Amino acid sequence: MNYKSVIFVDVDKPKDLLEIFEPEMKNSINDRALYNLTALENSVKFDIEAKDSVSLRAVLNSITKLLTVYEKLKH
Repeated sequence: MNYKSVIFVDVDKPKDLLEIFEPEMKNSINDRALYNLTALENSVKFDIEAKDSVSLRAVLNSITKLLTVYEKLKH
């Protein structure tokens, strides 16, 4: 099975969020899943593709961990 997911994160400065994810994007999480980021006007769009549910969960966990760091830095 193939999985696709899209997440939108509303932020004041999308480029700041992209900078946090830049090192992560260079290192693939695994060979069964990938994601791309797109900066929009007031949000960041995550396009996620995975070949199985385990890989999807791994990517989502990785993304949410970095989003938690970003959130804590902003507060």
